[in-house]
Amino acid sequence: MPAIITNKFRINNAEQFSESFSEASPEVYYLGIGRPQAFATQTRADSRTENQGTDAAAITPTDSVIDELYTFDDLLAVKKITTSDTSFVIPRRNWTTSTVYDYYRHDYGNRITGTTTTQSANSGATTLFDATFYVLTAARNVYKVIDNNNNGASTVEPTGTSTSVLTTGDGYKWKYMYTLSAAQQANFLSTDFMAVSTDATVSSAAVDGAINTVKIKTAGSGGTNGTYTGITIRGDGTGGTVTVTVSGGVVSAVSVTAAGTGYTFATISNAQIVAAGATGLSGAEIDVIIPPKGGHGFDAKKELGGFFVMLNVSLEGTESSNTGDFTTTNDFRKIVLIRNPFSGGSAASTTTLRATKALRFASSPTPGSFTADEEINQATTGAVGKVVEYDSTNRILHYIQTRFNDEGVDSNGNRTAFSGANVITGQTSGATGTPSAVASETADEITFTNGYKDSELDRHKGDVLYIENRAPITRAADQTENIKLVIEF
Repeated sequence: MPAIITNKFRINNAEQFSESFSEASPEVYYLGIGRPQAFATQTRADSRTENQGTDAAAITPTDSVIDELYTFDDLLAVKKITTSDTSFVIPRRNWTTSTVYDYYRHDYGNRITGTTTTQSANSGATTLFDATFYVLTAARNVYKVIDNNNNGASTVEPTGTSTSVLTTGDGYKWKYMYTLSAAQQANFLSTDFMAVSTDATVSSAAVDGAINTVKIKTAGSGGTNGTYTGITIRGDGTGGTVTVTVSGGVVSAVSVTAAGTGYTFATISNAQIVAAGATGLSGAEIDVIIPPKGGHGFDAKKELGGFFVMLNVSLEGTESSNTGDFTTTNDFRKIVLIRNPFSGGSAASTTTLRATKALRFASSPTPGSFTADEEINQATTGAVGKVVEYDSTNRILHYIQTRFNDEGVDSNGNRTAFSGANVITGQTSGATGTPSAVASETADEITFTNGYKDSELDRHKGDVLYIENRAPITRAADQTENIKLVIEF
C-alpha cells in the first residue's frame, strides 16, 4: 500500500525534541568531547586488529551497540545543554544576484493536471522544502518567493518588512517572513543553517486562504484580445478575483485583483474567461496557487520546513567557572550527544562532568613528568591506561582505559583498575609515581579516595544519540570551541 510520512510528522518530532528540554520533567542532554588518542589500526587482547581510520581520514561511526559502548571509554568531558542552547533552524539560502529562485507552490510532487508527470520546481525539486523558495538577505531578513517572474533571474535584493507582498524591479514577488535577531545571528547562524522563527506582526496580518499567485499552465488559442476584469476565483473560499489579459488570441497574463479568503482549492476556467468577453478562447488552463494554512507568514517554522533543531554549545577553555572539567592540554576527535546520563549513581544535573579517571600521586617520592597520550602501567596490578593530562602542580594524572592493548587491557586481556600504592610508570617518558594512600583528600576541586577518583560520568548510563568522528581539534586555555549540532527529523 503506497504511503508517506508527511513533513508535519517531521516537524512534530522536532517540536517534541525541542520541548523535551523544558518540560515539567525534562529530558537532560549533554554534549561531550572525546577520543584524545589518534585514529589508527588498534590491536585487541586476542591479537586481532581493528582499523579505525586515521586522523586525516576518520571513519564514519556506525549505528551499533559497540560504538555506543565504546563512546564512554575515551570520553573526556560533557557539558549540559539548556533550552537557550537550542533553536529550530532551516537550510541557509543567501540571496545572490542573477539566481533563478523557485517560487512557493502548494502542489510540488503532485501529478500535473491531465498528465502523469510530476509537478516540479525550476530547480528540479519535487517537494516544497527541497525547492529554493526563500532567501536570507544581507540585512538578515528572510523572504519567501511568491512569484519568480516566469523563472526569471532575481537581480534586485528584496528589502523592507511590510506585511504585504513586495514586488521588486525584476518582477519577483516576495513575502517578508522575519528578521534574524542579534542573538540568532550569534548562536544559530552557520554556513549551512539559520534560525527560523515567526514574526508576530507578520503572523497576525496573515490571511488564511488568500490567493496571491495564479499561473498560466496553458495559454489557449482563438480568444478575442482584451483585458477582462472581475473574474471570480471559484472554490471553497470567497472574495477572490483576477484580471485576465488576452493578446494574440492567447492568455498572456493573469493577475490577482482581490486575494479573497478561505481557499483550500480554487479554479479559474476557460469558460469564465470566455464569459468575461474573450470570445472564441479555447484550451486555456490556469493554476491557482493555494497558500499554506493560516496564510503566508502565519507560521514560518511550518511554512519553511523547520524540522531541523540546532544545538549550540560553547566550550570556554577549561570551563574554569564550572570546576574546570575540560582539559586544554590534549586534543579531541569525537563529539557526542548523550541523553539522561548518570553521575555517581544518580541522574546527572551539574553543568559539566569530567569523564576521565584520575589519580593523585604522593608527594614523596617526587613523581616524574608524565606526557599526554603515553601508555601507563602499574606494578603488581598490571593495570594499563593512556594519559590524557598530567597536572604536575597538584600531582594529578588524568587517564582513560579503552578495550585495546596499550590503552586499557592488561596482559591477560582484562581491563584491570589501577589501585593501591603500586608504582605507575610512563612507557614513553619513563616517569614514575606512587599513588597517594591518604583516605580522603581534595585537590583542584577533585576529591580522591586513597589516591583515586573514578569518572564523574557513569559508564554506559544514558543514551548516546549522536557520534561524530573528525580530525583532531587542539584546545587551549584562552580558546573557545563553538560546537553546533543540527539534528534533522
